[in-house]
Amino acid sequence: MAQDRPSRRRAASPSGQPVSERAVGPGRPGARVIPSCRIGTAAHRCHAAAEPLPRPAHGAAGSASLRHLRRSPRARGPREGQSRRRAAPDGAVASAGHAAAARAMWEQRGAAVRAAAAALLLGAGACYCLWRLAAGGKRGRRAAAVQGPPADSSPPVSAHTLDVDALQKLIHLLQATDDPLIQEQALITLSNSAAFSVNQDIIRNLDGLSVIGGMLSNCVPKVKEKALNALNNLSMNIKNQEEIQVFITQVCRTVESAPLNSDVQLAGLRLLTNMSVTSDYHQKMINSIPCFLHLLSEGTERTQIQVLKVLVNLSANPAMTRHLLRAEVPSLVLLFDSCVNRDVLVRALAFAANLKKNMNDEEGTTTEEHSEDSIFFTLCRDSAPFAQRLASLLHHPDTEVKEQVVRILTQ
Repeated sequence: MAQDRPSRRRAASPSGQPVSERAVGPGRPGARVIPSCRIGTAAHRCHAAAEPLPRPAHGAAGSASLRHLRRSPRARGPREGQSRRRAAPDGAVASAGHAAAARAMWEQRGAAVRAAAAALLLGAGACYCLWRLAAGGKRGRRAAAVQGPPADSSPPVSAHTLDVDALQKLIHLLQATDDPLIQEQALITLSNSAAFSVNQDIIRNLDGLSVIGGMLSNCVPKVKEKALNALNNLSMNIKNQEEIQVFITQVCRTVESAPLNSDVQLAGLRLLTNMSVTSDYHQKMINSIPCFLHLLSEGTERTQIQVLKVLVNLSANPAMTRHLLRAEVPSLVLLFDSCVNRDVLVRALAFAANLKKNMNDEEGTTTEEHSEDSIFFTLCRDSAPFAQRLASLLHHPDTEVKEQVVRILTQ
């Protein structure tokens, strides 16, 4: 089940069976990726697709406040009528000019100025500018504007074109700086790069996973969010998951402690969705089940959809059935209503259908003691209100909703 971003949505097979889903980008040979599927079977897995963060158009961010810098003769090169060298390509001149202007601003060290410079960095090509700033390049701004950047460090036109050396410089920069603005821009570039499968192995081999994972301890919410987004894209690779799994407990704590419905919380849930596609790491999420159910009751529709993706993945694992049935969520039955958002309703029904199937397949779950607010009590012990709601949903206009209701009623 692809993440709800229209430009990145992946098609599933008509039968709802798992299909291969690759990271966003041109289809190049790369690392193995995680399977994905739509709701339709008890073994359903919800898979959050890679979501590279959009990069502002060239020079768009902060352009109004920095207009005087772009008018500077040093940033533009020689004026008309002056002696002129052979012109560099337009893209190279623009990137080098922005880099020079941003570097000059950075040297002033003012917080507001650094923020504007960081915005300018993205417009000029984040990697090249960040590398030059980190290295403290002393090349004259006028020379940079006229001649463009050196041939061996020309700015990449996109994250997909970053080579091993470029990625390594970004990772080293992330390790070396304490400035949250630089950290944020470096993580955005790594996240965009990680959306391409060809780069996922490269970043892992450069020890980038541990460096990015270290950013989860950062106290700046924006930096933490960008680190979670980068790990989410990198988790599309099975070998990467083997290393990312060491951060699952920390990600769960981040989801619990983050403000309700915040971007950090949603980014953490997206990563947990990918990490729960297989059952290998479900045990690491057991202690967070009460938190997930709390978000299901109190969160917005956007949060409910994302947390239900995690819960559906967990419910597809028979070994997690007991832990889920014990959990308390008194308002669960309220989700099974035709007035509920369709995406929330379908996933809630799939969650219940998976649990019902696992209960029928596994002996002993019905003999345990459960509280009146438990999921077990809602679905089985006092199931009259639940059954009434299911009966009304048989008349729902959505076909997938009716299919999930039939699944539950025929278990």
